Amino acid sequence: MTTDPTEPAETSATGELLHELQLYGYRPFQDEPDPRPLPESRLVTGGLADLFDALVVMLQDTRLEPDLEAVLWGQVNLFQRAADRIERELDDNEQAQQRMQREQDGSEVRSVELERAIAEGIHCLERRDAFELMRDTASDLYRTHVGSPWFARHGSQVSRRTMTAAMIDSRDFLAARRRAETETLLPPGPKVAFTGGLECNDVDGIWSALDRVNAKHPGMVLLHGGSTRGAERIASCWADNRKVIQIAFKPDWTKHRKAAPFKRNDAMLDILPIGVIVFPGTGIQDNLADKSRKLGIPLFDFRKGGA
Repeated sequence: MTTDPTEPAETSATGELLHELQLYGYRPFQDEPDPRPLPESRLVTGGLADLFDALVVMLQDTRLEPDLEAVLWGQVNLFQRAADRIERELDDNEQAQQRMQREQDGSEVRSVELERAIAEGIHCLERRDAFELMRDTASDLYRTHVGSPWFARHGSQVSRRTMTAAMIDSRDFLAARRRAETETLLPPGPKVAFTGGLECNDVDGIWSALDRVNAKHPGMVLLHGGSTRGAERIASCWADNRKVIQIAFKPDWTKHRKAAPFKRNDAMLDILPIGVIVFPGTGIQDNLADKSRKLGIPLFDFRKGGA
């Protein structure tokens, strides 16, 4: 039997594997965590710095310079989206571990399945933390080149310490993840609420008031409405500059429609802040001030020239 030299030769499974190894290097199985190391932090920092510098040099002094800020924002957002995607994988992994816990019958097969799920969960945690490091590094570069902090348009921008473990029980793994999420999203420290209108641009007054409160309550957490301009935007920039943790309570217009800002005020006060700082605004600010008084929360009212 002769073979046609123009036809591709059939290869065995072993041949296909060797071919892929030659092309791509080590490739783990689908259900096997990748043993290769994560990128080193110095390489991440240097590589992203080079990337941002290249984009700035490429677009500055050209017709595309007005789009530079959006392009740099998108680079940071790529890492944010990657971290969010892995977070969804972690949710699926958690559900799988809970199911496998219920199905444990003492057999080696069930035990191995659970051990593999735990390893995959740890692998996801490390990947997510790596992308969050890249996002935070890119965010710092964005602020350096643009002059203002980077904010995610959807979801929370949180950072976590890398969780590592040589041997860990599945229940401990799930509990540790929930504890890490809670400690990150509900940070410790005295909570101070801030509100002000979109037309209020008293930068010096707002920074001075917040500095006074921060000096009296070190480690404070700033709660505000997350507006993209006006007093709350100024307060957010202050928190970013002073390295103060901030939580943005944005109105849910889809769910609450016209009542959204007032429902947001209720959610902010549910945290039970130790005080509320109010700068000039509209009825939304008046509503928060009135509700704070009724709850007995101290009010620092700057609507009439100072508190």
